[in-house]
Amino acid sequence: MELSWLRISGVLCVFGFLRELRPSEPYHAEILLGEWYNVTQDQVNRAVYPIGTYSYLGLLIVVFLVTDFLRYKPMIVANALTGIVIWSVLIWTTTLLGLQIVEVFYGFYQATEVAYYSYIYAKVDKKYYPRVTSHTRAAMLVGRLVAGLSAQLLIGLDWMNYQQLLYISAGSQVLALLWSFGLPKVEKSLYFHRKTNSNDNVKTPTDNVERITDTPQPPIAKEDRIQPLNLLWSHFYSAYTNPLVQQWSLWYAISLAGQLQVTTYMQVVWKSFDNEPTIVWNGGVDAALTALAALFSLLAGYFHAGRLKTRASFLSLAVLSVLEGGCVLLASWTTNIYFSYLGYVLFGALLGFTITVASAELAGSLLEDSFALIFGINTLIALVLQSLLTLVVVSDSGGLNLTTSEQFTVYAFYYLVIGIVYFVAIIVKYLYKLSKCSKSNDTCEIE
Repeated sequence: MELSWLRISGVLCVFGFLRELRPSEPYHAEILLGEWYNVTQDQVNRAVYPIGTYSYLGLLIVVFLVTDFLRYKPMIVANALTGIVIWSVLIWTTTLLGLQIVEVFYGFYQATEVAYYSYIYAKVDKKYYPRVTSHTRAAMLVGRLVAGLSAQLLIGLDWMNYQQLLYISAGSQVLALLWSFGLPKVEKSLYFHRKTNSNDNVKTPTDNVERITDTPQPPIAKEDRIQPLNLLWSHFYSAYTNPLVQQWSLWYAISLAGQLQVTTYMQVVWKSFDNEPTIVWNGGVDAALTALAALFSLLAGYFHAGRLKTRASFLSLAVLSVLEGGCVLLASWTTNIYFSYLGYVLFGALLGFTITVASAELAGSLLEDSFALIFGINTLIALVLQSLLTLVVVSDSGGLNLTTSEQFTVYAFYYLVIGIVYFVAIIVKYLYKLSKCSKSNDTCEIE
């Protein structure tokens, strides 16, 4: 008997919750810069965190293809196993090299997250895609929320020190691993094990090639002609020749790159404040950000309510970019850590809103089965941008070698410049339309 879509979604959501139940994450910088490791703040900033960025970038595409080829479940299991390795090594290592090795594994851990998000699309009918997408994302948000609140409680009541939180994070990964074995197997995948039928309208190169010989050819089954690479190229070409996909993909990648950079290094900024409180509120801040981002993501679903017109979308992107840049400035330029907390929470909430709008607009412009591919490529572009930012801003070998405060000034103006570019795009497009209409005798609507 086939499992119901709701049961499959529920089983996967439990895994997502357990995976994100990592109370050590809000205090990662506090742990690394504590008494347990022989590293300095500068080494963490320039020699530890960048390794994770580069590893994530290098592994993402390979992991995506392997995930599809192995039909998802093995990579979900590998994800949990990697999590156990990461937080176990963090417990016993004390050296810079050990932390760098952890970052390599962390890059793989992040990359294999694609298996969690794409598994469900291969297990349930397409009509349930919107529901299961919201379920799986909500499960991860709830996991982060519980992790942040529990971490703040444990630290605030002095029941644990920062390093002891690693044991809970490692334990949650063990539970996630055990749970992952119970996930139903996937019989098909989007590309390497695709099941096609006569209603499929995917074209392959052989569909458009005329035969130049009279020699009878054996019939070729549709399943044989649709090869994985042909299908990948078909989805890629169909998506990125669409102007709407181009627009929203660019925004998604640019926005995600900045978000990854800010969230990676924000805790290092807080460590540099002179008035760092006795009870560090990182857990509460992370919980507040998660809750507000979830709320703003929900509001985004009602906001876009269909396709946005070009001018409205450009204007929304411009305004949101400027606001996000302002939040980063508040988080990094203030001398009061509580204002920095506020700026960071507002930044995360706005990003939750904009990423959700971009995702919804992209989804409306794509072939259903190309969701995972296009979002994977957009994430890859974001990682390339993030790596460039790291090389230019953070690196001390060939880069600008900026201080932490100077780095965040760059990230803030990164968003501000994006906003200005979109404002200019609105004006240029409006003037072009106005000029075109003035030369035409027909009335025309300027969007």
